[in-house]
Amino acid sequence: MDGVPKPGRILVSSEAIDRRLGELGARITADYRERNPLLLVGILRGAFVVLSDLIRRLEIPCEVDFMEVSSYGTGTSSSGVVRILKDLEEDITGRHVLIVEDIIDTGLTLSYLRRSLLARNPASLEIFALLSKPSRRRVEIEVKYLGFEVPDEFVVGYGIDYAGYHRNLPDIHALLDSP
Repeated sequence: MDGVPKPGRILVSSEAIDRRLGELGARITADYRERNPLLLVGILRGAFVVLSDLIRRLEIPCEVDFMEVSSYGTGTSSSGVVRILKDLEEDITGRHVLIVEDIIDTGLTLSYLRRSLLARNPASLEIFALLSKPSRRRVEIEVKYLGFEVPDEFVVGYGIDYAGYHRNLPDIHALLDSP
């Protein structure tokens, strides 16, 4: 791990994440109780941890599918070019869909993804994001279920990585010495 920036101060503790997921899980359950089954679309790779914890807090029938999109590569800032690396396996026509994202930075990736999924005619499409960096936003995105706002720093932990490192940390940390 020589040359890999280390995690710094904790921005969001695992306890705070757990509490907030409980609150959001209750809201999602109430919102979709009469519109189930809900299809949760996890955005790989960062959202797999939050999705697994969130789904256990839902008290409604739900299904899961995944997409993998890329706009970062191995750096710490968005390239601005969005590529779909893995598409959905489920047909979302007429389905209630909740995109589950780890973090919204510029909003470019999620804006592209939202347009792409709306073109497939879901009954409804909403967004859940664990983290948001509003100071970095270049495209406004409506997020119905938001965990936390974080400062304009590169973050790692709880599924979020830097070049494949630090996903396993239970808390959200600022990255020390970002390249």
